[in-house]
Amino acid sequence: PLQLSRRMGQKKQRLTEAELQQSPLDTAQTPSPKDPRLRPTSALGPQRSIYFSSPQGHPARLGTEFFDQPAVPLARAFLGQVLVRRLPDGTELRGRIVETEAYLGPEDEAAHSRGGRQTPRNRGMFMKPGTLYVYIIYGMYFCMNVSSQGDGACVLLRALEPLGGLETMRQLRSNLRKGTLSRTLKDRELCNGPSKLCQALAIDKSFDQRDLAQDEAMWLESGLPGPSRPAVVAAARVGISYAGEWTQKPLRFYFQGSPWVSVVDRAAEQDTQA
Repeated sequence: PLQLSRRMGQKKQRLTEAELQQSPLDTAQTPSPKDPRLRPTSALGPQRSIYFSSPQGHPARLGTEFFDQPAVPLARAFLGQVLVRRLPDGTELRGRIVETEAYLGPEDEAAHSRGGRQTPRNRGMFMKPGTLYVYIIYGMYFCMNVSSQGDGACVLLRALEPLGGLETMRQLRSNLRKGTLSRTLKDRELCNGPSKLCQALAIDKSFDQRDLAQDEAMWLESGLPGPSRPAVVAAARVGISYAGEWTQKPLRFYFQGSPWVSVVDRAAEQDTQA
């Protein structure tokens, strides 16, 4: 009996050693702190779904489907959305879009694509919806458009309500202002015009033909929901007196009562109230 007891004890010991060799606690399989693939989940911190790629606390960026609509509804849809510009040092500037203009393509005498002409300059207008078309005016200022559905159709972004990074915007604007004016710009003066907007967000010709749905330095985030949006005024576009009957077409859209708008049209506002 004593020998039998010893043999049973030895067999049990061998089984225990074999189990340990197959155990996940084997030191050969212990996650190394230098190997992130084997690091315990808790060591990686909170995990976020791959479907939420925007910074925590901010809504997801708007994708190609948002831009894939005709110019007029897109110009209206832009109102209330938030344009985000990330500078090379990581600073993020934010502004809510409060004013836009629609350009309808070849039929529109005020559009750079009138008559269907395509040039290296206006190529962005003929690219997929969401493509940026940035052009220079007066040899020194930039304006930014976003292509829509329809060849040669786009939306000009005219004014923003500054939301974040205002001091950086002020500095960028001051660096590019003509003359030696030392007056500090008011908040409402930072982005109340298409060229001012580009100055405040450091947007230049290098942004031409970029995809706003994919770009890493600038994107659009969802802003004001429908019920909280102010009334939208439809007015004539600004600075296109050369365009015949297209001069007075109500293709400029802005939030009524917004102090951030570039040009107020009192007659159009009365029509909106009527």
